[in-house]
Parts: sequence; C-alpha cells; structure tokens
Amino acid sequence: MNLTKGGNINLTKQAQGLTAVSIGLGWDVSGFGAAVDIDASAVVTGPDGRALSDAHFVFFNNLTSPDGAVNHAGDNATGAGGGDDEQIHVDLVRLAPQADKVSFAVSIHDGQAVQNFGQVRNAYIRVVNQADGREITRYDLSHQSNNETAMIFGELYRHGPDWKFRAVGQGFVDGLEGVIRSFGLSA
Repeated sequence: MNLTKGGNINLTKQAQGLTAVSIGLGWDVSGFGAAVDIDASAVVTGPDGRALSDAHFVFFNNLTSPDGAVNHAGDNATGAGGGDDEQIHVDLVRLAPQADKVSFAVSIHDGQAVQNFGQVRNAYIRVVNQADGREITRYDLSHQSNNETAMIFGELYRHGPDWKFRAVGQGFVDGLEGVIRSFGLSA
C-alpha cells in the first residue's frame, strides 16, 4: 500500500502477529556532479515527543538503541545501486514500554555546505515485515526542495495495542541539527 504525505496505516492489522520491521530508505542523486552522502537515522521518543535519551538517537555513529530494539544496518555513503540504500531494523517487542514512537529521518552529510534535497530524486521509505520479507507500506517522497538538508520521512507509533506508520515528509533547512533539536536533543 502506497501512502501520501500525512497518511497512515495500521501495521498490526496488515500483518497479523507483527513483531519486527525493517525500515528501508532509498534515493537517487540527480546529475549535479558531486556525490551526495545521505544518512538515515532513527529517534525513539516518549509520549511527550522527546527522545528517551541521547542514546536513543540511532545513526551511523550509534548503531543500536540501549534496549537493542532499534538497529542501524550501516552507512551507504553514495546511494549507488538499486534497492534500499540504508536500513533500520526495529524489534517492536523489545522496545521499552515508554517508547511511544520511532521517527526516521534522512540528512545530507554536507548539506550545510552546498548540497540539498533538490539534488535528490526517487526518495522513499518503506516498512517490511521481518518475518516474511513482505513490504507492508511505502511512502514515495514526491517533492524536491532546493533548500532542505534534512527530512523526517516517517514514523512508527503506538496506538493502543497496535503499531501504526505515518508518512511525514517534514523538511528542515538546518540539517540534522534541526531534526535532533526537534526531539529535545542538543546538537
């Protein structure tokens, strides 16, 4: 099922017995010459929308959350090749009870210098059931921005006993610093 910006889906109802998902993020770089290094990250937050701790910001320099529930599969510095460019795995069962949401962001490593999402095309985020490898949903980011250097693509969140996914598409002109500040972390 394809989502549009702001759309959501009940993952638990789409995949009975869902316990773990892989979040695949992908993109292609427009032909502007220089390579664009895009980094994926995840932030585990509580009901107040703030990160549970600094260690709950999972990215290429902190590959695993403290509870082991969120794991970054590693950095792809070029975005070359087909399929997912980076993946983040989430064990929904192991997430701390106070974890209300996991937000997934991408940022351009050198975005503050000269690069931005205007140089990126075919960007997407998708949710895959780890048990059977089936894609449950995806969000294809349709707009290009000439000044945004980071973006929250989507989020997993608790809704009663269920897990849902929402397509966000919220951009930031101040790069990863803007993203982490929005979750109460210091840059």
